[in-house]
Amino acid sequence: MPTLKLLSYLIDRGVTTVKRICPPLEDDARGMPALTDAPCEGSGCQACEEVCPTSAITVRGDGGAASVALDLGACIGCGLCVETCPTATIVADRSTTVAATRREDLVLTNDPAEIQARESERAAARSEPNPFAKSVHARVVSTGCSACDAEIGASGNPIFDIDRFGIHVVASPRFADALVVTGPVGKGMQTALRRCYDAMAEPRAVIAAGTCAISGGVHRGGYAEANGADKILPVDVYIPGCPPHPWSIIHGVLLAMGRVKARNSGLLPSPQRQSASEKE
Repeated sequence: MPTLKLLSYLIDRGVTTVKRICPPLEDDARGMPALTDAPCEGSGCQACEEVCPTSAITVRGDGGAASVALDLGACIGCGLCVETCPTATIVADRSTTVAATRREDLVLTNDPAEIQARESERAAARSEPNPFAKSVHARVVSTGCSACDAEIGASGNPIFDIDRFGIHVVASPRFADALVVTGPVGKGMQTALRRCYDAMAEPRAVIAAGTCAISGGVHRGGYAEANGADKILPVDVYIPGCPPHPWSIIHGVLLAMGRVKARNSGLLPSPQRQSASEKE
């Protein structure tokens, strides 16, 4: 009887697992910021640079020739820059495919020459065969961020079902192919993190999940030397977000497995141009 009741429940409930992989966020969810092709007012404004709590934004130049650098690796997703920007140069990004394999690729820019240079470097880079293409065993080490830990836990629920991609969380670094680091990696956890990494067999990958693990976030530059994982270990994939969405976490691990591409370093169309194209 209990088995029949469970079967009846599952039939009535239906499939809860999302079939579309890494879909955009809903309109009521706050994602990461992005840059558009709308001209920035530059030094005459600098509202976004002044309001950013983690100094993730740098504005140089004047008028239409101004350049903006937005470091997603330091961004905590507060949304203040999006609310403050008067020119819609900075907008909300609904994408969940935000992971990158290089730290510099998380620094967005609206400088066309810089964008072209990065795309050329990416095209010239060789892609080596990935031993984790079919499956990967991940050991999660939290150095002080319960929010990121909760999102990693959520990625394993029936909605996201990280296991269906061949991604399995293990309890020991001796069984792990990938080390997923959360938190700012303060002095109190640096030795433990190194020992965990040293216990892993080659080949191995390191994934920095969340702003704190990438740069230290609001903790960087302090007495605890909490400046992110790549100050301690060689990081292969960076997943920005504070905390990153479960789909972003899945995208980052799949990127480490060589099964998806990194984020696009180009600009989004400005809201005005986007609405005009929709009318056409």
